[in-house]
Amino acid sequence: MSKPNLLTRLVLVAALLGGSGYGSTAEVVMAFGEKIPPFCFPESDSGIELEIIGEALAFKGHRLKPHYYPLARVPLSFRQGEVDAAMTDLGQDLSQAGAHYGQPAVIYRNVFITLKKRKLRIRRPQDLAGLSVVAFPGAAQRYPEWLAQTQQAGLYFEQNNQELQVLGLNKARYDVVLSDQSIFHYFELLLERTSLFKAQATELHHFVEEDPEDYRPLFRDRQIRDDFDAGLEQLKRSGRYQQIYDHYLQQ
Repeated sequence: MSKPNLLTRLVLVAALLGGSGYGSTAEVVMAFGEKIPPFCFPESDSGIELEIIGEALAFKGHRLKPHYYPLARVPLSFRQGEVDAAMTDLGQDLSQAGAHYGQPAVIYRNVFITLKKRKLRIRRPQDLAGLSVVAFPGAAQRYPEWLAQTQQAGLYFEQNNQELQVLGLNKARYDVVLSDQSIFHYFELLLERTSLFKAQATELHHFVEEDPEDYRPLFRDRQIRDDFDAGLEQLKRSGRYQQIYDHYLQQ
């Protein structure tokens, strides 16, 4: 038997969650980043963020239709009217472009990650002195107060393939990884399931307090935004929100 497609799954979710009737429902074309495991997998229309947003919209009967772009183009696609909604504004205020902001579906929690056996402590930028750091593209621009000195010392590297970050840290090719903790953990689990990889114990160093407003999705239609917020609240109240996370981040 073939696996239900995204639309079929979301219609089933709407029925299970007790969403309202379908008289004022809409297809919501929404911009997502091309590939952000485990938050978004374009090839299967799945992932933590995509499923949470899709199921929250389905609560009121709306149907998510994801369109995928390079991450930098996500807000531009909304500004140019190519989509009805977007997963993020990447720090741009798109209110003047007709955006109505919803509650954050997920929050990316960037941390410094080190091997536990190294017994490193990272509480201030000076603690990175002499340490090699590998991060996601654009991290140096986002956290200049933390990474500028490491960059100037030639010890800073960016790697788009975050699976290689996990491998590099495990083999001590880098001292520190800067990554979202869920993304890092996902690739640890993936490597352990698909290869002879054995993850070493790691330590997370929290260095910033993430602002939930940085991760709010945006919608052109105010009512759809309100319906999304209601669905998101129901997902959290019902326990389904945590189930989606657990599906991707537990063995």
